[in-house]
Amino acid sequence: MGVAADERQALSSLLHDLGPDAPTLCEGWTTRDLAAHLVVREHRPDAAPGIIVPALAGHTRKVQDRYAAKPWGTLVDQVRKGPSKFWPTAIGPLDELTNTAEFLVHHEDVRRAQPGWEPRPADATRDAAAWKSAKQAAKLNLRKAPVGVTLRTRTGQEAAVKTGPDPVAVIGDPIDLLLFVFGRDAVRLEFEGDAAAVTKLQGVNRGL
Repeated sequence: MGVAADERQALSSLLHDLGPDAPTLCEGWTTRDLAAHLVVREHRPDAAPGIIVPALAGHTRKVQDRYAAKPWGTLVDQVRKGPSKFWPTAIGPLDELTNTAEFLVHHEDVRRAQPGWEPRPADATRDAAAWKSAKQAAKLNLRKAPVGVTLRTRTGQEAAVKTGPDPVAVIGDPIDLLLFVFGRDAVRLEFEGDAAAVTKLQGVNRGL
């Protein structure tokens, strides 16, 4: 299996253990909401666009709520099994391409919302996938940053992902960098740069 498949299975097991009412890092979502989101994304092409297009979000919300109302075990099983064999991401390479960041981030959304969370031990394959995903996503997600941004791993890998004045380096493990790029705060990072520039970057990253 690849990283996306591994993260899917690990997240599914965690969802099963925590139950439907545990918190997540996704504002306003419990584990039930997050599980329903993942199922809608892979089973309802009519509703999936509303995940990213605000004008279509109402329909997506209604469909997601119907999935969320399913018995918890059934919903988690759907997350675990993934899409039907006719869905494009049922093909391994496409699954890795489109789902690696999705399941890495959402697995951590659940893990890190629980009391006493700690980073997972380093894993070369998973960390390489997280680093690749962080670099790719940063070009889009940090495009509005008013400062230059460089991502840097603790092992010295570096990528300039946003040009601009008052450059800031964001330093951490690959998964923490990926979570930062997706706007999560439950991360352990260091920042190098002018203090005002760091504050600006953190504000934009939180959608402020």
